[in-house]
Amino acid sequence: MQVGGGASSPSRPSPSAEDGRTRQRVTALLLEHGPQTATELAGRLGVSPTAVRRHLDALVATGRVEERHAPGTPRGRGRPARLFHLTDAGRSAFPHAYDDLALTALRFVAAQGGPDAVRAVAEAQLAGLEQRCSAAVETVPGPPVDRAQALAAALTAEGYAASASAISGGGQLCQHHCPVAHVAAEFPQLCEVETAVIGRLVGTHVQRLATIAHGDGVCTTHIPGPVRRTDLWPGPPPTGEEDRVLAHTRAGNRSGPASPVPDERAAHRLRAGGRTAPSTSSTPTNDRERTPA
Repeated sequence: MQVGGGASSPSRPSPSAEDGRTRQRVTALLLEHGPQTATELAGRLGVSPTAVRRHLDALVATGRVEERHAPGTPRGRGRPARLFHLTDAGRSAFPHAYDDLALTALRFVAAQGGPDAVRAVAEAQLAGLEQRCSAAVETVPGPPVDRAQALAAALTAEGYAASASAISGGGQLCQHHCPVAHVAAEFPQLCEVETAVIGRLVGTHVQRLATIAHGDGVCTTHIPGPVRRTDLWPGPPPTGEEDRVLAHTRAGNRSGPASPVPDERAAHRLRAGGRTAPSTSSTPTNDRERTPA
């Protein structure tokens, strides 16, 4: 046990961290040199074939590597030679410049055709997504909020990590991942077209409240629910005559305070000035009938 303030011994990496680095080296060798056998990989790594096979088995289990028979090898006695290949999932773990390529292409399109040309590209890109998701949504009867649940599952299968929930006044569709967030930050047409696609799939006009492209943590889309009578007429349910004016809000039906008639306004002004207001009687007066006092 160490006493006092002596220097502590440096901590050694955990076995899991060492395994992770070794497996990264295995996938890097497969990317650089192509498919290889376990013996070839062991020689390049400086470990035993048994040790490298343990890492290969783990990579195969996660889908980053797959094992195939080596072409042209005889299938006689003994174990046939097997090659280990890097899968698409394994390649996706390495850095790529897809966003840079997409930005360069869209900047060129915008320079040549303007914003409408960018929108046309976005519509063509999302047409396939809309077609694939529509098959799942069309099987769900009911209001748009219900269809949003099926759409969330379909979007999750497309890599959007989506979820749907019911809230007061409708529902929300949340996408926790955006595959084109960096591109959409410069070209909002992508988000606009995607919002229109969501509206068509759920069958109503929707409103985008937040987007990952604009710095929010999640893309949130509001899906309005059916309008209830209590939303239009607060208080007890309307009956009778009120049914015919249900579509009007109380604010729209309010009337202002009654204005005084012209004669009343004149009388008020005369009283304020100390004079007597003239008679408003409709009976005519004959001055000739008056006799002096």
